[in-house]
Amino acid sequence: MTFRKLFVLGAAVVALGVAAGAALAQTPAQKSLIDAAKAQGSVGEQADGYVGVRTSVGPDVQAAITATNAARRQVYAASAADVGTSTEVAAARMFESQLLPRISSGQWYRNASGQWVQR
Repeated sequence: MTFRKLFVLGAAVVALGVAAGAALAQTPAQKSLIDAAKAQGSVGEQADGYVGVRTSVGPDVQAAITATNAARRQVYAASAADVGTSTEVAAARMFESQLLPRISSGQWYRNASGQWVQR
């Protein structure tokens, strides 16, 4: 097996671990608040791997976003250390491989250019 194939395989395994870790780091109440805000279009995923605010949100939603992003940051940092890259690169890869494909039709996300786009 070539080095490239091993790297791709390793990155896929790490990405699955990051997805599981990020999901476990979010409480059901936080997930519910964020999912509702995504459905309303006030928040969305961002190309940097974090949840972002598109329009104004209440303090409970902001607290859920802050907690979720802090947990994601820890998971991304651990993933980055495992593969020898930066936290930012690991977060962006997670967005591309795991988060972007899961964005439902009608929801918003912020692309790498910083523009909010509706799927």
